[in-house]
Amino acid sequence: MSFRFWRRIRIAPGVTLNLSKSTASLSFGPRGAKYTVSPRGNRSTVGLPGTGLFYTVHEPRRPSSANAPRVAHRDRLDLGFFQRLFTPADERALVDGLKALHAGDEGAALGEFEKADSLPDAAWMAGMLRLRREEFAPARRHLEAALGGLDRLGGQLDKYGIAAQVTFPVTPEVDAHARPRERGTRLALVEIAKLTGDLSAAMRHVERLLVIEPGDPVVMLSLAKLILDDDADRAQLERVVALSVGIANETSVETALLLYRGRALARLGLADAAIDVFTIALRRRKDRADTLLRQLRYERSVLYDQVGRKAQARRELERVYAEDPGFEDVRERLGLGE
Repeated sequence: MSFRFWRRIRIAPGVTLNLSKSTASLSFGPRGAKYTVSPRGNRSTVGLPGTGLFYTVHEPRRPSSANAPRVAHRDRLDLGFFQRLFTPADERALVDGLKALHAGDEGAALGEFEKADSLPDAAWMAGMLRLRREEFAPARRHLEAALGGLDRLGGQLDKYGIAAQVTFPVTPEVDAHARPRERGTRLALVEIAKLTGDLSAAMRHVERLLVIEPGDPVVMLSLAKLILDDDADRAQLERVVALSVGIANETSVETALLLYRGRALARLGLADAAIDVFTIALRRRKDRADTLLRQLRYERSVLYDQVGRKAQARRELERVYAEDPGFEDVRERLGLGE
């Protein structure tokens, strides 16, 4: 397959393959997040769909990448006769799967990836395609197999110049993206665990992510959401509070994390402290999602009411109602009835 200067091929809803003379990248998932790879390093971007604002983390290229075997640009995904003779069968299947995905044949691609699932990269690709089909059990098996070969994960895709990325929702406002490394694989496994109701497995993967990415606000946000969406005990609520100390509200991800910090404080019975957190979160409104700001105002109004600040509660609720009359129980709280 020869590469033209630039092509963007729509494969399926939420899946694109980006090709240029020097690189190829595979993207899964909805609008709002992306992962890009360049010779200067990797840049991960977490965004709030519709806001134009993205949360970005720069990761240096792995030292081993410079020494990894590379396939010449003109030969990527195009194994000639003699090259195929000397390429292992599982690697040929991986390449054939990538070519099938490029051609838009997801079923054939999945079949090739599963034939080559002894390769961590093939298992990762198969797992992501199964996840996209909402076939959670095989998706989990493939991704766990990919983690089992962590020292080789990403190596074959790097060899052929393929940068794969997947997007997952962390909260209704924040998307995270993943690539074939431990962080991305565990984010996918967290998503599978949440979708199948296995919260203990989701927590186990998030705990590991906190070890390898202790300062990543997306990981902290994922943990806070898991805790607060469940019947958290006092120790868990206090952990969310401790974890989110010092959050500066510089990005939309941090604004979302402040929402969960405030919720934890409120559930601990510290209403005034929670109000202060929501107020700090609402000071930065530019490029924040309207839904996130509305949720913050609504929850602050509920706390205003609890502490007897009735006029402020009413004013906040009226503003929320003016923006979205159907939001939560705002009509009932304002006494508007049916």
